[in-house]
Amino acid sequence: MTTKSGPGPGLYLRLLAGLPVLVCVWLALLALVLRLGAPAPAVVVLFPSKGFVSAIGSAEITGASSFSLTLRSDMPGLAARAYAAGAWFVLPAGLDACIPPGLRQQAQRPDEGPGPDPG
Repeated sequence: MTTKSGPGPGLYLRLLAGLPVLVCVWLALLALVLRLGAPAPAVVVLFPSKGFVSAIGSAEITGASSFSLTLRSDMPGLAARAYAAGAWFVLPAGLDACIPPGLRQQAQRPDEGPGPDPG
């Protein structure tokens, strides 16, 4: 009599079925943190309406795709302004904790000058 070792196909199916739930929970947490007031230098607006860009006012569009807009503003309250302009899902963007240090220095804006000396 031989026994099979290792996980069966049912385990992989359960993990695969749980993946969309994990992604939804992660996105909801990001949106909730941003909504409750954690400042972010930029935001990603998913599925913006046609009149959204004119309604948002003073914000720089730093990226766009067929389903999202990335906005940056020096004025506080960008997330609140995005929701007021009709956005239904806004995520934080450009947070230092999300960018590895090497990429952070490469992506630095020209008017910010050199980054801190690591040494």
